[in-house]
Amino acid sequence: MSLKDGNAYKESLKTLNHNVFAFGEKIENVVDHPLFSPHIKAAALTYDLAHDPSTEDLVTAISHLTGKKINRFTHIHQSTEDLVKKVKMLRMIAGKTGSCFQRCVGFDALNATYSVTYEMDEELGTDYHQRFRNYLEYIQDNDLMVAGAMTDPKGDRGLSPGNQKDPDMYVHIVEKNDKGIVIRGAKVHQTGIVNSHEMLVMPTIALGEGDKAYAVACALPTDAPGVVHIFGRQTNDERRLEGGEIDQGNAKYGTVGGEALTVLENVFVPWERVFMCEEYQFAGLLVERFASYHRQNYGGCKAGVSDVIIGATTAMAEYNGVAKASHVRDKIVEMVHLTETLYCGSIACSCEGAPTPSGAYFVNPLLANTVKQNVTRFIYEISRLSHDVSGGCIATLPSEKDLRHPEIGKYVEKYFKGVDSAPAEDRIRMARLVENMTGGTALVESMHGAGSPQAQRVMILRQANLGRKVKLAEKLAGIKPPKS
Repeated sequence: MSLKDGNAYKESLKTLNHNVFAFGEKIENVVDHPLFSPHIKAAALTYDLAHDPSTEDLVTAISHLTGKKINRFTHIHQSTEDLVKKVKMLRMIAGKTGSCFQRCVGFDALNATYSVTYEMDEELGTDYHQRFRNYLEYIQDNDLMVAGAMTDPKGDRGLSPGNQKDPDMYVHIVEKNDKGIVIRGAKVHQTGIVNSHEMLVMPTIALGEGDKAYAVACALPTDAPGVVHIFGRQTNDERRLEGGEIDQGNAKYGTVGGEALTVLENVFVPWERVFMCEEYQFAGLLVERFASYHRQNYGGCKAGVSDVIIGATTAMAEYNGVAKASHVRDKIVEMVHLTETLYCGSIACSCEGAPTPSGAYFVNPLLANTVKQNVTRFIYEISRLSHDVSGGCIATLPSEKDLRHPEIGKYVEKYFKGVDSAPAEDRIRMARLVENMTGGTALVESMHGAGSPQAQRVMILRQANLGRKVKLAEKLAGIKPPKS
């Protein structure tokens, strides 16, 4: 099958029988519903760009399984060049959408599962890797969008999965038979899952022997029997239902990634789609590998989003008549500095990547976690500076209906005008874009997407090799190692 374009992707979603709820109602047509449409358009762009001669080198790759040209979002990294191209691709697409395009989680889940199943088979004599290769070839051949499903509700975080009062707080195996397994539980914060074809379930934390029922990795269609998606609220999401455009800020592509709570109510998974079943020893490795791949992304996609924020902030400074003020220019320089620092980190962790035993390439985990740690701070500062330069109107603008009103519209247009060269509507549109991109849901995602800041600090300490650093210092200080 050839590479899908955006229209083919949208049409393929219409063939699915998703069980989706939002605002207390079941949604029968996800593709055309205004609540989901911006997210679907952003994902569709990842398909269209694979056909654009100016971007196809970044958005496509050659499958190491089949030798066919595939969308890079279904590719297994074969070199540090692949890792670098991934980051460049994410920045490029984010610059075009100004929002999340939702395919990164599944991309990282495919890569993490590929290498970990290989190492499981090497140690345990299982056949998970070949199963996964067959599944991956299916994904590549049909150009499917995969949602990576890692995060569990977790319940009481002070208790292990097996000690929870409600065992469903972590996805777990409730039955095994000759045909497959049955799983139960839920996955939360699921980016783009209502407009994905498949979901790849993974454990969310390292596990002990007492938690082996929770050591499960498997793939299932997002419309499989027993799967229920409950769409999450986002800041200002009701504006999509009002029929206007300006108040949405980014009406075409929305904000963040259309997250959902996905309930798995006794879902059957055939054995050929099971890639971990009680092998608890490898749950931690799968989590760490996925997390590092996913944290690699943020200096790419967040740099692309920040490019748009910087552009919008610069435009607001021009509309406000303060673009030449030295303190404004200095603040924009700082926004650029922070953005490029994030990008440097993602490129560095990619260039410092290395092959795993499977042959697939893995990022430098210390640098990848450092990237995401910086995102939890820098995006907030970039947004703060944008608010500073743009002005208070980004939070107090009248609605588009007021702007269009036959009686009061003239007042909105008159009193929200800045410099003569810019129409008031342009200033209003740009202010709404700043509001959309720098507040609410977007900032929370920067903090907690790909794991909490503390999760990155744990990984940074684990990867820091403090013993080596102590030895470097002792040598320079003239301290001899103790005699054995």
